[in-house]
Amino acid sequence: METEQREIRIQTVCLLIICAVAIGAALFMLRTVMIPFVLAIFSALGLSPLIVFQRRYLHLPNPVAILTTFIIGFVVLSLLGGLISISLRQLSDNIEVYQQQINQLLDQVMTMAEGYGIDPVTLFDSVSGLPVKSVSVILANLTKGIFDILSQGLLVMLFLFFLLLGGSKKAGPSRGVLGEIELRIQRYIMAKTIVSAATGGIVGGILAFLGVDLALVFGLFAFLLNFIPSLGSIIATLLPLPMVLVDPTSTLTTVVLALALPGASQFLIGSLVEPKVVGGTLNLHPATILISLIVWGMIWGIVGMFLAIPLTAVMQIFFERFEHTAPIAELLAGRLDRLQAD
Repeated sequence: METEQREIRIQTVCLLIICAVAIGAALFMLRTVMIPFVLAIFSALGLSPLIVFQRRYLHLPNPVAILTTFIIGFVVLSLLGGLISISLRQLSDNIEVYQQQINQLLDQVMTMAEGYGIDPVTLFDSVSGLPVKSVSVILANLTKGIFDILSQGLLVMLFLFFLLLGGSKKAGPSRGVLGEIELRIQRYIMAKTIVSAATGGIVGGILAFLGVDLALVFGLFAFLLNFIPSLGSIIATLLPLPMVLVDPTSTLTTVVLALALPGASQFLIGSLVEPKVVGGTLNLHPATILISLIVWGMIWGIVGMFLAIPLTAVMQIFFERFEHTAPIAELLAGRLDRLQAD
């Protein structure tokens, strides 16, 4: 009997692995349609409480509540998209200037090295192997990823309208698995948006106080990148550093403060404020979050990294509802003691 159960479990695991690979391949090939559809789903979940508020407290008819919510969502997404487009254009227009100033810094380093008796040829050979154009590469990849999201905005809005129209016809809140998913994702979106907005405002304010160029742009990027756990905060902290380094008016104090203050603020918000605000809205282990960022980033690129956490949370909720997949849900949540008990 135990042998049969063990064989059944092995078969189940093998089938799950095969299904996971097949689904991942399908999501990769259908990413042109699936990405805007998934973005529209999460946007609808974030906006649906606004429809409920208008119907319950303002006593607006259902069609009016849908229309006003859609207009609000369209305006917000358009403004955010416009700000992102302007920011990316400003960064892209200055990439060559930054690269030239970085090359000047390297020349200064060579001169200083020669003054200290270091062979500049040997040092140049070592420096030439470094990714000198990494700033341009990072900005180009980030620009491409976010422009991919903005270019699909029309399709996202089309999906969003029909999702709001269909979701608002329900007599009440969803129940069962769908209700739990809806509740958790809505709480996560609201809490994460509040924390990310505070992070972006603080980072942008600090950089503006220090006189860093495009400080508000980097504040906006700090807001967006905060939706990518851990990795996003690191990128947002390091992103303004090349601009500070290549600015001829920057002093050593400015460079240190431009790196230390935003980094410290993001660390404090991420370690103290965010756990209390976001809390246990999504029951995922930190290792699960890191792996999900890698996997979804491989499938959908930077968009997948933005959506990795809520998508993995949805999978975890579904897994814990079925007997054969419940151990996977416990593993995603990091409850290894329960696995050992079973």
